[in-house]
Amino acid sequence: MEATIAFPLLIGLVAVALFFDFLNGLHDAANSIATIVSTRVLRPHYAVFWAAFFNFIAFLFFGLHVAETVGKGIIDASIVTPAVIFSALVGAIVWNIVTWVAGIPSSSSHALIGGLVGAGVAKAGTGAIVWSGLGKTVAAIVLSPATGFVLALVLVLIVSWLFVRQTPFAVDNSFRVLQFFSASLYSLGHGGNDAQKTMGIIAVLLFSQGALGPTFYVPLWVVLTCQSALALGTLLGGWRIVHTMGSKITRLNPMQGFCAETGGAITLFAATWLGVPVSTTHTITGAIIGVGAARRVSAVRWGIAGNIVVAWVITLPATAAISALTYLAARLAG
Repeated sequence: MEATIAFPLLIGLVAVALFFDFLNGLHDAANSIATIVSTRVLRPHYAVFWAAFFNFIAFLFFGLHVAETVGKGIIDASIVTPAVIFSALVGAIVWNIVTWVAGIPSSSSHALIGGLVGAGVAKAGTGAIVWSGLGKTVAAIVLSPATGFVLALVLVLIVSWLFVRQTPFAVDNSFRVLQFFSASLYSLGHGGNDAQKTMGIIAVLLFSQGALGPTFYVPLWVVLTCQSALALGTLLGGWRIVHTMGSKITRLNPMQGFCAETGGAITLFAATWLGVPVSTTHTITGAIIGVGAARRVSAVRWGIAGNIVVAWVITLPATAAISALTYLAARLAG
């Protein structure tokens, strides 16, 4: 490890990490609220308050397995320096801003993972990568939307069979109420998985500077500040992406919204308990496509879905390249 840095600089890097966490909430607000807004169960401004609350309290329901994976399971914690963390965050933040402006629901999670890998490799070569942790994260790029797709599709089929004798009006009214429950679950899953990624970044930065002692752990103040930053970002919302997620991929009714959110929430809960940093964006997109495909294949706007998948594929290499260049530039400037 490099020598410890001045306290003000350490605080500055923590602030940059929290800014990324805030952007994560801003960028990924659509994940929590797109379905409940598009089905008109809640108005957008009420929906973001609803999602932000459950984003914040998520730490009460989950362990910190994802934070530990990000903190020491993507790149070797022994090579982490302030320059590595700064470069990783720059790559993720730049990518988040670009995709937010363009209205593309890319993954903040994978932007951060790509940033860590790019900065780590720029500093210490491919030996810096913890391949087991990176491998399961890359696998989740495929598995999380696929799982969300399958669960949402199965839920639609089950619910359609259970309510086959009820009128469309009665079904609609029932699921308008149930969507409050499913949206709450998805927001819990979002807060539980996404905030932990920034917790891991801050914790490994503190560990690299000797602020945590000989053992890696996540302090309570880091947990609370990260949950708060994510919730604040969600509160301000990401309306460009809400439009893409909630209406451009497929049109949803309350029953379909419930199935998409529930399928996505189950996926996120499982991933968080297993310590896998998955993309909430990928998960809910897969679930929305699943409920659309359950109605009929042509109900999904596959061209838009395809553009989103392209953004997913290029996120890791793009952020890795930005972060690597940032690290090299910082080293030259230093």
